[in-house]
Amino acid sequence: MGAVGKLRGSDHLRYEDSLSPRDISILMLILGIEGTAWNLSAGIISETEIIAEAESTYVPGEGSGIHPREAAQHHAAEIKAVIKEVFEKASAKGITPADLDGIAFSQGPGMGPCLRTVATAARTLSIKLGIPLLGVNHCIAHIEVGKWLCDLKDPVTLYVSGANSQVLAYRAGRYRIFGETLDIGIGNALDKFARGVGLSHPGGPKIEVFASTSRRYIPLPYVVKGMDFSFSGLTTAAINATRKNPLEDVCYSLQETAFAMLTEVTERALAHCEKDEVLLVGGVGANRRLAEMVEDMCMARGAAFSVPPKNVLKDNGIMIAYTGHLLLSAGKTLQIEESKVIPDYRPDEVDIVWMK
Repeated sequence: MGAVGKLRGSDHLRYEDSLSPRDISILMLILGIEGTAWNLSAGIISETEIIAEAESTYVPGEGSGIHPREAAQHHAAEIKAVIKEVFEKASAKGITPADLDGIAFSQGPGMGPCLRTVATAARTLSIKLGIPLLGVNHCIAHIEVGKWLCDLKDPVTLYVSGANSQVLAYRAGRYRIFGETLDIGIGNALDKFARGVGLSHPGGPKIEVFASTSRRYIPLPYVVKGMDFSFSGLTTAAINATRKNPLEDVCYSLQETAFAMLTEVTERALAHCEKDEVLLVGGVGANRRLAEMVEDMCMARGAAFSVPPKNVLKDNGIMIAYTGHLLLSAGKTLQIEESKVIPDYRPDEVDIVWMK
């Protein structure tokens, strides 16, 4: 498989001892807080390394998906402990809250109640510490932390998560969307199928396990329209297919169909943009079969393929902190009165000021 990050040799974050507290003290230090959906996370980074992170995950009830109000209540109850934990880990390197240069938070897209909980905490810390507030687009953060950890310059990115499925590339000051879902994200599609056949949330990893035991393909709707794709009809057809076929065969066929759709559009974008790097990010990027399919396509086209470690594929505070660092380096900060959350914040609305 392709590159998996320049700061670590495993799927687990490890906090490097390469820099002393004195070295770190002269670098920019950013706290990032992520909480767009079910994962609440805080992370601290310097300009050169990951310092610390902490998280707490909301677990939906059996047979249900994420409930925005319940997830927000979880975040509100846990955010103090999560931030305390990340500061305790950072203190081992001699870093205190007073050493921070900025507070970054996930401004959107995401679930409104969850976003508002995180934004309130970020505003409070910004005011208390007297340091800049930095509003981060969650989708852009996935791309930027992936580029950083995989040492990429200008990739075509396949971003696949619960609510989002997009193929993006940088052009003329913004990340342009070259293809995206017309209905639901691939992660939500997999979870919807899982609930329909009695599997618990999150469904993606469980589907991957079942799929790994089969090689029998059942024809399912393959829906690519131009450069966009659609998953709702595929999900319904897959649920119906389990009435006459073994679950493992349907899981295998669902993955093969959906991931082929994503790979096709990524390949077209790669050819159109004439780039030579592909980055896979987002929670669904942890699926090994998807990574294999995209990597095979890249090998056929002579392009480099990279996927970050699993701990930064899922939603995390490190990606928010790193993108906050890019914003602060470019002088792009937020006033408190400008810091409202944006639940439908599209990545192609963001001026990528740090790349000009």
